[in-house]
Amino acid sequence: MEFNNPSKLVKHLNFGLDANNKIMSGVDKLAKAVKSTLGASGKCVIYEDALGQPVITKDGVTVAESVVLLDPVENIGATLIKEAAKNTVKEAGDGTTTAIVLAESLLNELNKENTIESTRKIKQGINSGAKKIMEYLSKCSKAVSGDNLRYVSTISCNNDQELGAIIADAYTKVGKDGVVLMEESETHETYTDIVEGVQLDNGLTSPYFATDNEKNTCELENPLVLIVSSKIPSVRKIQNVLEHVIKNNRAILIVAEVDQQVKSALLMNKVKGNIKVNIIDPPGFGPTKRDTMDDLAFLTGAKVINEELGDDLDLIEPDCLGEAKFSITDDKNTVITTYNINEDLKGRIKDVKKLIKNEKNGFIKKKLEKRLAMLSGSVGVIKVGADSKVELKEKKDRVEDAIYATKAALKEGIVPGGGIALLNASHNIKFESIGEKILATAIQAPFNTIMANAGIENYDTPSKIGVGYDVTSGKLVNMIDSGIVDPVLVTKTALKNAVSVATTIFSADCVINNIRVENASS
Repeated sequence: MEFNNPSKLVKHLNFGLDANNKIMSGVDKLAKAVKSTLGASGKCVIYEDALGQPVITKDGVTVAESVVLLDPVENIGATLIKEAAKNTVKEAGDGTTTAIVLAESLLNELNKENTIESTRKIKQGINSGAKKIMEYLSKCSKAVSGDNLRYVSTISCNNDQELGAIIADAYTKVGKDGVVLMEESETHETYTDIVEGVQLDNGLTSPYFATDNEKNTCELENPLVLIVSSKIPSVRKIQNVLEHVIKNNRAILIVAEVDQQVKSALLMNKVKGNIKVNIIDPPGFGPTKRDTMDDLAFLTGAKVINEELGDDLDLIEPDCLGEAKFSITDDKNTVITTYNINEDLKGRIKDVKKLIKNEKNGFIKKKLEKRLAMLSGSVGVIKVGADSKVELKEKKDRVEDAIYATKAALKEGIVPGGGIALLNASHNIKFESIGEKILATAIQAPFNTIMANAGIENYDTPSKIGVGYDVTSGKLVNMIDSGIVDPVLVTKTALKNAVSVATTIFSADCVINNIRVENASS
């Protein structure tokens, strides 16, 4: 087969109903594979990875990513619906299965509708309906703490009580401003390790710095830390530092603004395997930038290099470098776990608290509070262990989902789970236009799917707000009181992305796909 010669790439066109039917066939196939995992009674999926090895998972986005359909148009439909899942996990960290279930349901309801209403007006109605639902969910949300925190983590772990308790305990220990990460355990046991650390609102400056391409993260073990407040104009300026790093076989995290030539040179050497390196932009801005960089230097044992104050980049000595236990950088954030800090840290925290107490300017006060969170922060590392590689992969997927879900719950609160929040919204919001009414029916799908996965067929749809079925017992219960909850951020994000993808597919009337033609000479 030859794919790279444009003259041998033939296009096939599908129009109208034919195009829609094939797209929907792909959507339905993907959704059927994914939605079987939804809810407390959701099943695992076994798929074959690129190396032919079987993998067991209950993670919706992992299942979705594993699906590639033979028919090119069906595959386009599946690929488009994956976008709802990927965007949801990127924004909220969880809710991928819900997003796919909602998108499929909305498309099916749209295809049922026989109306003279224009596509544009229907889309407008759906978007206005989504806005009403978002507002409803925000009003219904409740702050999370105590047992509710454990409920969120447990549900996201597929109702694994032990894992849920471990994750909730980690967040309880690190506090609202703390960070929870996941690593593989060196034993079969799963436990939490609390370490000193800090989270910065600075992500990858280039995707090529990533050490894990699947997660798009750069992970450095025991890195040296270089902090420069001024711009690094050339590699020559930090040549001594780089030689020291390479000679001692260490990784280095550079916290500084760098010239593009510097970034390119370091990326080239990173790709060649000459050096383990990551570059992030300096934390903070405005009047608190210098203080924030000083705080980071204090936590890592580094010295802030500032050429405006007379420091010479050419003459940086190794003792100007700090170090950390570990650093991980994704698209948005960098987490640095540090070594135990001496008693001077308590004094520094006390000083910042005094500044906060005396500060009248709201903007500066918020920046000082962020400094305090940085200095006081700790990192919970959940060490995941298992008896086999297959079990470990499945367990890590559940833990990762639960970490993100718990974080989302702490951020915006919780709503009744089991699809009940959206079911209540469909019954208690005044939907007016055709588009709004279509969406009102579509958002009942997560509840119906959860009931189907539990094998519950003959049931009355609950009408009382916050009341739904505990599928493990088949009884009607108050969902929040029973610990069956969803983070409101996850539910809202899943709905938003499902609406976006579904309405985009609905507005298409032609699909053009590639046909690969066999090389006649081969």
